[in-house]
Amino acid sequence: MELFGGILAVKAVVFLTFSVFAIAAIGYAIGKITVKGINLGTAGVFIIALVYGCLLYTKLSDNLMAGETTFATDALKIVENMGLIFFVTSVGFIAGPNFFGNLKRNFKSYVLLGAVIILAAAVTCVACILIGSNFTDLEHEQFRAIMVGLLSGALTSTPAFSASKAAVGLDLEALVSVGYGISYLFGVVGVVLFVQIVPKMLKANMNEEVAKITAKEGEGRKKSSLILTEVDEFGFFAFSLAAIIGILVGSLSYRNFSLTTTGGCLLTALVFGHYGHAGKISIVPKNSTLKMLRELGLMLFLIGAGVSGGAKFVQYFEPVYFLYGAIMTILPMIIGFIVAKNVLKLPLLNNLGSLTGGMTSTPALGTLINMAGTEDIAAAYAATYPIALIAVVLASQLIILFC
Repeated sequence: MELFGGILAVKAVVFLTFSVFAIAAIGYAIGKITVKGINLGTAGVFIIALVYGCLLYTKLSDNLMAGETTFATDALKIVENMGLIFFVTSVGFIAGPNFFGNLKRNFKSYVLLGAVIILAAAVTCVACILIGSNFTDLEHEQFRAIMVGLLSGALTSTPAFSASKAAVGLDLEALVSVGYGISYLFGVVGVVLFVQIVPKMLKANMNEEVAKITAKEGEGRKKSSLILTEVDEFGFFAFSLAAIIGILVGSLSYRNFSLTTTGGCLLTALVFGHYGHAGKISIVPKNSTLKMLRELGLMLFLIGAGVSGGAKFVQYFEPVYFLYGAIMTILPMIIGFIVAKNVLKLPLLNNLGSLTGGMTSTPALGTLINMAGTEDIAAAYAATYPIALIAVVLASQLIILFC
């Protein structure tokens, strides 16, 4: 019996490995389809992963014994976490050289924008709770748990999701997961489409917009005349060291709040990228390595999140919940964009980069970088992201406590 279980586990891993590559191949092909200049890009991978989760992953789990089902789920979580680490660490390294100069110049703008976006999302969530509670058969605590799950999914915020589950208690954790899974799809795709649609609606000259942000970010770059020693050709030593420290920093917790792996790796890589070296040893990977790991990480993260979300999507989906989640994604984006454009007077790409950080949307950042052809956008994302990260976690907990 033990041997049979081992064979099932091996088959599950082989099938999952095959599935990762199949999802990636089909997803990139779907993402390349362009309609009036707009495409899903890497988010196409998420769509295919979600479909896979709905149609195949649940059936696979049903055919496995309980132990092997858990093993397959854990393997899928590893894929998601590895992808997240690859992506955010790469973004941190890329943004590092000009991040602190950019933050110094625009600190008030980034703080205000991050706060405005999350406040708009939180107010929208509260309004949906107050209105929607009159049209549901669920108890108030149950409905509220689903709604805070919708909020964290609409902003694609794993930290808010984790904090919400901890705040509602064990009995209602599953309902938070339901809400998160339902709204996560539009939370990903909605922001990806928004950052592509807006420049076309404004008929922006992308070359001019790139020149604006490149000139501004170029002022913050540090140049070193030192001849540095590289531990390895591609910089995997530096990348791995930043990831290790980032994971440790992210695991530190104070009163149930932590930066999580995402925030820890991002912060550590920003510091590594800013200083660039320790003595005469380079602590920054090659740019080509970072670009590859950024895209690989985004792909793996979307596959892991998409498959696990798809496995529960059909079971718990309700059209009205999807509508609530879509509203929580759309309104904060529009409000944030208007404030950044008309009040803070940020250039378009700085505006949209900050918006992806405020919405904590890593897929949209990847799309924006590919669309604009410049890595400088990552600095705006990295500046707004920590503000939004903290704000959305606090907002979720406050809604549970007082709404």
